[in-house]
Amino acid sequence: MSTTTLRPSALGLEPSFGFGDRLGNATPGHLAALRAHGGAIRGIFAQQSIREMSRTQRTPDQVMTAAVDALSAAGFDDPWGADADHLKTPADVDYTADAGFIFFTIDPSDHVDQQADNYSPDEIQARYQPTAWAEEYLGKTLEVNDRLSITFDDLTVKRAAVKYGPAIEEALKLAAYIHEAAGKREQDHEIEISVDETEQPTTLAEHYIIADQLIKGGVKLVSLAPRFIGDLEKGVDYKGDLGALEASLADHAAIAERLGPYKLSLHSGSDKLSMYRLFARATRGRLHVKTAGTSYLEALRAVAQLDEKLFREIIDFSRSRYDEDKATYHVSATLDCAPPPGHIAETPRLVKLYLENWSDVPEGKGFTEPGRQVLHCTFGSVMTHETYGPAILELLRNQPDTYREVLAEHFGKHLSALNQGLADL
Repeated sequence: MSTTTLRPSALGLEPSFGFGDRLGNATPGHLAALRAHGGAIRGIFAQQSIREMSRTQRTPDQVMTAAVDALSAAGFDDPWGADADHLKTPADVDYTADAGFIFFTIDPSDHVDQQADNYSPDEIQARYQPTAWAEEYLGKTLEVNDRLSITFDDLTVKRAAVKYGPAIEEALKLAAYIHEAAGKREQDHEIEISVDETEQPTTLAEHYIIADQLIKGGVKLVSLAPRFIGDLEKGVDYKGDLGALEASLADHAAIAERLGPYKLSLHSGSDKLSMYRLFARATRGRLHVKTAGTSYLEALRAVAQLDEKLFREIIDFSRSRYDEDKATYHVSATLDCAPPPGHIAETPRLVKLYLENWSDVPEGKGFTEPGRQVLHCTFGSVMTHETYGPAILELLRNQPDTYREVLAEHFGKHLSALNQGLADL
């Protein structure tokens, strides 16, 4: 890790925003946005998942050093966070804790039964394995607050056990390891639980059971990321009924207040501008937002401004990789959603089709989803390519002001939307 004395700290219940930096050079732009538009929101500047590090061939030390050195150079001395994201094994914990990460996001999604909501009552009964905690809830109705109650009937509890039982067990094990690992290193630490990477939303009863069991198990829970209703696809705005979402968020926030309090965490938060204000309002500021790929996409916006030929080549290459690389992402775009770059002569038009949230091509032409998702999913293939990865980094290194400016503008929109919600309180 960097030799500087600047270190991340635990942020507790303060509103926080995770700036994912996959290239290692985005922190100056992130900091510029936070200083201009952050208000009371704290920044998590070192944030990367094990999957992202594998795809970009970076180490936790490199991620931490990039953030620390940029913050030090800017004279930044406010509290800030460092998130080791989507951890699944003790080895993941050690790998990131050794680099100084203190915010640990546990991802037990591999142990969630993704089809549980589709099982008939008879199937649930057949798959149900008695758990030590089921009896705590069976037959009870809990008053969360004066407007929300949750009834734990037999089917609700058993479906929750089938869907999340093994995931709760795995999360408890990994959380215990994190507590032990942090103690050995004499590090402060915080734990987030992520159950958002599932096909089906997390019900209120399931949220309650997950959080209740983790807290009773001694987990130092600072935030929890349920799978919210609607579609939270990578790289684009929220898809769904915003009114229904706000009501659902308020209910989830009430559970977090009752059991914790802990923060609600929005994963896949990149570019969900339409829901930020209501998310901040519903959580009353007890929130964490996690972004990742949007900084890479803004790097490509800078590339388009600085080297049109390179930008077009990257799009062509990304299109060749998309069908394979999208396998681990929740996206709906297909290669028919945006044309090959050779079909678009004007670079500003190409930028709009591939880097804006939604294209404005005429109805009926077939380009109804953003090409942005094509670029989002293929970042690993691009950045590890022998030509394109080094070319992007060299271009941004030689023209740092351009990248900083596009990031500051882009994340200014994110932070401003959140602060509008906070101002509503």
